[in-house]
Amino acid sequence: MTADSTAFDETYRGRRIRGIRSAAGRAVGAGTWHVTVDGRPLHLMRRADGSWLSMIDHYRSYPTPLAAARGAVDELGPGEHLRDTPSTGHDQHPGGRHGVHA
Repeated sequence: MTADSTAFDETYRGRRIRGIRSAAGRAVGAGTWHVTVDGRPLHLMRRADGSWLSMIDHYRSYPTPLAAARGAVDELGPGEHLRDTPSTGHDQHPGGRHGVHA
């Protein structure tokens, strides 16, 4: 994925990762991303420094939305899946030791 990419679609560790950038009235390059893992939404947030984090791993920053999605897959592990819809805007992972990198 290059800096000017507007979409990605790949299989990573057996999971289907898709993402599409949506400008949504923002400046060029500052658009939001709609990202899914196995068809389920993964919420990403852009940090002030331009990096990205996911709701699966709040403690690591990634240089691109694709890298953040791959990081989320790494955190989920083989038997876990994202919820179909966010509950009330809180964490979208089922619990466990996610995000602990000591």
